[in-house]
Amino acid sequence: MPFYNSEEERQHGLQQLQKRQKHLIEFCYTVAQKYLFEGRHEDAVPAALHSLRFRMNVHGLSSVELVPAYLLLAEASLGLGRIVQAEEYLSQARWTVLKSTDCSNATHSLLHRNLGLLYIAKENHEEARYHLANDIYFASCAFGTEDIRTSGGYFHLANVFHGLNKMGLADTLYTKVSEIWYTYLNDHYQALLQARSQQTDLLGKQFVNDTGLDEAQEAEAIQILTSILSIREPTSSKAPQKTVLVLKTLSILYYLMLECSKAKEYASRALSLTEEHLDVQEQSVIKELLNIISIEEEQPLT
Repeated sequence: MPFYNSEEERQHGLQQLQKRQKHLIEFCYTVAQKYLFEGRHEDAVPAALHSLRFRMNVHGLSSVELVPAYLLLAEASLGLGRIVQAEEYLSQARWTVLKSTDCSNATHSLLHRNLGLLYIAKENHEEARYHLANDIYFASCAFGTEDIRTSGGYFHLANVFHGLNKMGLADTLYTKVSEIWYTYLNDHYQALLQARSQQTDLLGKQFVNDTGLDEAQEAEAIQILTSILSIREPTSSKAPQKTVLVLKTLSILYYLMLECSKAKEYASRALSLTEEHLDVQEQSVIKELLNIISIEEEQPLT
């Protein structure tokens, strides 16, 4: 902090400093999340530590605002195989939540999700299911049952059932996750097509494809959907519609992210599967998507 000539200047300087620190809290948090979803656990640690340090500066040492950073560090530790360290971070997060009188449902959801991941790593499936069920409950209270921020809980619970060879339950949850992401991304895709068809006078980024997600959420979508696809594809001849749904969703996601080559790849795979197993109506939907992607490739918006 520089030297100020008056109390008014000092207060203004403090407010500006806190504003910058709050921006850095969110920036570091998003970067750490993105690295975790990409499997870059070592890279996530410095960003998570910075987020924690700035949270301490802004909110104090015992604030519930520290919990998201503790959870990032716990998840990074799990990814690096450091279970004891992950348990320490989770204990700190849990104690902070217990002491708090105003902890949000969203924070409760994140805590239970990370506890679920811990017990998955420890192969304690009963405890994992308990915490993931609580994750889904609190996320549903915060965001609704069909929100993309709730879908992570369904996805991890599906993985637990898949590991226990309870394929019916796992399949139901994987389908639900796929439908949630498809609905969300397709809404953005349809809104974009409508804006273009009406030749709306929009400027800059407003007219460019947009997922409505931050970088971490885009990385989460890719991680979840590609994981489900790897489970669906070996049995795609038995349930082609479910595999096509995931392929379409990935294609729309990459299209909105302006990665047309990947969007085209997934749409082409979806078309091959529909031509082999599904009706003409479904084929026409995929062909329309492919056509729009091809136009974007040839004439990208600037």
